[in-house]
Amino acid sequence: MAETSKADGGRLTTHVLDTATGKPAAGLSISLYRLDGDARAHLKTVTTNADGRCDAPLLAGSEFRAGEYELVFAAGDYLRGQGTKLPKPAFLDSVPIRFGMAEAVHYHVPLLISPYGYSTYRGS
Repeated sequence: MAETSKADGGRLTTHVLDTATGKPAAGLSISLYRLDGDARAHLKTVTTNADGRCDAPLLAGSEFRAGEYELVFAAGDYLRGQGTKLPKPAFLDSVPIRFGMAEAVHYHVPLLISPYGYSTYRGS
């Protein structure tokens, strides 16, 4: 397991873009989990704003700890809410992204989403 001490300088942010429409994915629900071996602890659930971003960092300051995390994006709910007709079951519904944060710096984990594909990367 990675270092788990608290760090004041780190932060975690995300944003979501709908590549099918070319617009920010407003109103998309995102859940954040901390992973510790087989254990998965829910930390918070947030919803993206009109710009497809969260109003505040997901983790920052004393909340930030190095370790392994998972973001789960409710892509299917968002797409259905936009009027997109999805098959049952949807090709993409919940999109989990697991990643590690090794040091107290800014980690930005964006999601580019469409009904049949997604991508992510470590942003800045």
